[in-house]
Amino acid sequence: MGIYAIRVPDIGEGIAEVELVTWHVQPGDVVAEDQSIADVMTDKATVEIPSPVSGKVLALGSSVGDTIAVGSELVRLEVEGTGNLKENSAPAPVHQTQTAPVSIAKIEPPAATPARAAPPAERAPAPAPAPLRASTAPRGNAIVARAAGERPLASPAVRQRALDMGLELRYVHGSGPAGRISHDDLDAHAAAGGQVQSQGPAGYAERHGEEVISVIGLRRKIAQKMQESKRRIPHFSYVEEIDVTELEALRARLNQLHGATRGKLTVLPFLARAMVLALRDFPQINARYDDEAGVVTRYAGVHLGVATQTDGGLMVPVLRHAEALDLWACAAGIASVAEGARSGKAARDALSGSTITLTSLGALGGIASTPVINHPEVAIVGVNRIVERPVLRGGQVVGRLLMNLSSSFDHRVVDGMHAAQFIQAMRALLETPALLFVE
Repeated sequence: MGIYAIRVPDIGEGIAEVELVTWHVQPGDVVAEDQSIADVMTDKATVEIPSPVSGKVLALGSSVGDTIAVGSELVRLEVEGTGNLKENSAPAPVHQTQTAPVSIAKIEPPAATPARAAPPAERAPAPAPAPLRASTAPRGNAIVARAAGERPLASPAVRQRALDMGLELRYVHGSGPAGRISHDDLDAHAAAGGQVQSQGPAGYAERHGEEVISVIGLRRKIAQKMQESKRRIPHFSYVEEIDVTELEALRARLNQLHGATRGKLTVLPFLARAMVLALRDFPQINARYDDEAGVVTRYAGVHLGVATQTDGGLMVPVLRHAEALDLWACAAGIASVAEGARSGKAARDALSGSTITLTSLGALGGIASTPVINHPEVAIVGVNRIVERPVLRGGQVVGRLLMNLSSSFDHRVVDGMHAAQFIQAMRALLETPALLFVE
């Protein structure tokens, strides 16, 4: 038997270190050749590390969350034959360049039992069959239960005295007209040992406990990316309302005519089309800014970042050359890159190189948002939900479908006037959708 050390392989593209995000094996496990032993993450993608040989796991070289250098020993196996290490060799030092920071997020799991809440049967008296405002019952000898939300008749002085006595009026029999409660009714109720008002708010169970969660993997990358974007980019945001009534009518018509053969269209490909057309007149917005080198690079092609929510967090796969795609090709491209991100199968190249980003919360979109620019881009356009609202048209109130575009720009590169003009250009295209097809 020999000893075999599996090292972090060279993933290429100049990557010098990776983050260990998942172990698929533990000491004592027997692994087969090509079996995945761990997942590591680069700055863009998660990569599986397979075992090049079969053997038994003797030791793990790192912990989840560690950032380790390429070439560091990852796993040590006991294998048939001589292996690639001497039997008594000490484990090679693992070149950890960073220990995973830990973020504490308090999560309060439900308590097993309520701490203060009394059982409902003890807090509320049994419903009394007596009519709510009947005044024929002997005063003070019966406890009534009024319907929830019903306000018993009583003067302010009676209400204050009931509060001072700790009595709930809803259980006090009122002997006055229409069941009005008097001071005598309060006395009689108290003398009969009537319902005493519960002290303080109805008991809600206290919850205790906390859970410490390490911010690793994609979530750490997202956090770093967002922090870098907000730290380095002086954002300013611009929100504009768009009337998408005509656009929605066109979309419905196109889906009716071609949905079965070309696929259903959402609003996103229309927005993408409006973006690529509007960007022709605003090349400074379809750009990336290297602020360390002091260089802005403008792009003729629109490589559209599509903000995509995945199980691991937010990712931005790239639809390349969106300017060359018609609506259906654009829709298919957006669906393809988003699915690649969600399934974890997106290649590194598919997650980099965007020149502007489109983000949408879909039905959750709210009325406005402040999207964060995907550094080093200089602009991002966010889509909010469509709502139907009454609007004045020619002096008449009519129902229209309205939607806000919430956009953010890098103020070092994009002036406010140009940002507004760009969004207004998109608005003109979306409100007159026939223009989307005019070259």
